[in-house]
Amino acid sequence: MTAILSNLQATREAIIQATRNAQREANAVSLLAVSKTFSAQAVREAYQAGQCAFGENYVQEALDKMALLQDLPLVWHFIGPIQSNKTRLIAENFAWVHGVDRLKIAQRLSEQRPVYLPPLNICLQVNVSGEASKSGIAPEAVLTLAHEVATLPNLRLRGLMAIPAPALAGEIQPAPFVKMRQLLQALNQQDMALDTLSMGMSHDFPVAIQEGATMVRVGTAIFGSRTSGEHT
Repeated sequence: MTAILSNLQATREAIIQATRNAQREANAVSLLAVSKTFSAQAVREAYQAGQCAFGENYVQEALDKMALLQDLPLVWHFIGPIQSNKTRLIAENFAWVHGVDRLKIAQRLSEQRPVYLPPLNICLQVNVSGEASKSGIAPEAVLTLAHEVATLPNLRLRGLMAIPAPALAGEIQPAPFVKMRQLLQALNQQDMALDTLSMGMSHDFPVAIQEGATMVRVGTAIFGSRTSGEHT
């Protein structure tokens, strides 16, 4: 058994247990394997272990992997900050985009999405902890942006994404995840029919699941540590 297979099994078991603890439906939470900085071969191993959805932060790195893995039916998610000059490549090559926090970016993705592809699935990134160094829209601005994005052709607004601030003293606080759940509920009370809360990473996904995450983004727990010190 490879390390990736073993890690995937352990991660899936932890997701199942957290879902049970939260008294949610068994299939309520999906796993997005964050493969940024890891090789195409690592992605192939994860696919062979039953994983189909992968998250990437860097456009060129992702495109290189896609070229090497085009024989596999993978679902690619772009989860990094979005530069205006990269929107066409993102719109043409990904199925999901998790980091939309400006109407301009959403408009470009809509305009540049090829007509032969299904609508691009969109999550709005919320700066739920108010960090100056982090991308994302302020919680109080989510409602307006969501309504604007929902009107754009070639996009399908699915929900919200967040990367809460690191926990102090190693104690993970549920408050940011609670806030995200409340924001999604507020949007759905306005008949938006959103179904995705993309939140929770390797170190905190059980807490995120407890508070309503429908998709957790896990990299380190599956593929191992990154030399860059990034966490997922």
